[in-house]
This record gives sequence, C-alpha cells and structure tokens, in this order.
Amino acid sequence: MEQTKALDALAPFLALSKSATSPRAAADLITRATSAPNTFVFAELLQTPQIQALAQSPEFAPHLDLLHVFSYGTYQTYRAASDLPALVEAQALKLRQLSLLTLARDRANLSYDSLQGALDLSSARQLEDLVIKAVYQGLLHATLDPARQAVQVTSVAPLRDLQPGSIPNMTAALNAWSDRCTTTLADLEAQIRDIRYAAAVRAMETKTADEKLRRLMGELRDTDNSQDLPSRDGLPRRGINKRAMLETGSSAVDETMELDEPYLPEEQTKRASKRKM
Repeated sequence: MEQTKALDALAPFLALSKSATSPRAAADLITRATSAPNTFVFAELLQTPQIQALAQSPEFAPHLDLLHVFSYGTYQTYRAASDLPALVEAQALKLRQLSLLTLARDRANLSYDSLQGALDLSSARQLEDLVIKAVYQGLLHATLDPARQAVQVTSVAPLRDLQPGSIPNMTAALNAWSDRCTTTLADLEAQIRDIRYAAAVRAMETKTADEKLRRLMGELRDTDNSQDLPSRDGLPRRGINKRAMLETGSSAVDETMELDEPYLPEEQTKRASKRKM
C-alpha cells in the first residue's frame, strides 16, 4: 500500500519530465520531486531520458547525483559528497526519513546516539519528532524508549529503491536461502520416514505380542476346563466304592454287636432253632 501511494505521488513528476527539455528544467523537476511530502521512490524518474541527460551537463549533473542519493543513499552519503546541491528544508526532512528506513533494518543503529549522528540531529527531541512523524506517515512501526535511549522498530515499509548491482547479490542470497530450505526439507522428510517406519515396527510388535498373549490365555482356559470336568468312569467307581463301604460298615457293626453281647448257652440254642426254622 505504501509503495502504491509513493508511485501515485511520483506520477505527476513523471508526466512533467516529458516537457523538461532543458537541463535547468530537469534539475528543477528533481528539486520539486524530492521535496514533495509523499514521494519516496524515484527509480522511474531516474530512468527517464530527460533526467539521464543531466549527466552530460557539468552544471546540473550534481542534481542527478542528488537524485541517486534520494533513491538508495542516506544522509551520511549526502554529507560525504562535497559537490551536491544544498538541500531545502523539505528535502532535508525527506532524506532523513529515507535514511531512517535504511538504518532501522539494523538494530545496532537504533540507539539515540547512533541515529542522531547518522541523521545529523543535535538533540534527542529532534530524533523523537522525526520518528513520530515517520510512524504517523506509515513509514515504519516503532516505539520510543527514552529510558534506554533507543528506538524499538517492529517493521519498516519497503520504500527504498534498489542500489545498482544489488540485484545479483540479492539473487545469490535468495538462491543460497532456497538451497538451505531444500536441504532442510529433505532432512525433515527423511526424519518423517524414519518416524513412520519406527511407528510401523512398534505397531507390528504390539500386534504380535497381543496375538501371543491371546493364544496363551486360550490355552490356559482349555487346561483349566479339562481339569475341572470328571471322567466318565469316575462317577460309577465312586458309587461302587461308597456302596461297598456302606456294606462293609454294616457287616462290621453286626460283628461288633455280636462280639459285645455275652455268650450264653440258652441264647445259642435259641439261635440254632431259629436257623433251622
């Protein structure tokens, strides 16, 4: 969204560039474009023939160099050059905002002292005003931490043009990142295969153990049932034995009774008579 707004803000200056046929008109167009409050990307303006023609003009070529600084440079880049045009107040604010976007990508640059030196600001209050304005414009999401004298940045809008020669480096970095991702995914897939294989082995072992346990339990039940059931010959034999025991017991009782009774001749005679009868 921020890029769309920035491109829309640059569109009128792209249209005006077609009529900037003189070096002075092209230089003036650069000043107006870099001073506008909502212009933050300038790559398309740099590519127009009228702006590129400034490289052939010794008087206005520094304006072309200044546009390069606004595209992908910083406030320190501007201060390091000695032949660039002086900045009006709006241009100075814009270049500091653009520089803040670049510096905010590295946490090592976010202390008050570091930012004040990089942006050529004389006080912490000026730095805080600059950050607050950038947050209000949607250039970045950040909070101020006066206790730690640092700016806490969570996100930065993609509003800087690419520096010439940076695309091959970015391509190489992206290719290296892609290779690392491919290697990592291959390692993860190998680990997943190992985990699935181990899970299948455990499932098979568990199934085999369960089947063996069920088989053993069945054998134990069969053994217990065979011990509890009586044999076919058991019951008759037990009946016969009990009957024999009863008969033996009764005869033994009779004999005991006969032995206990006193032995008299008269009783013997009576018994003999009874037997004859």
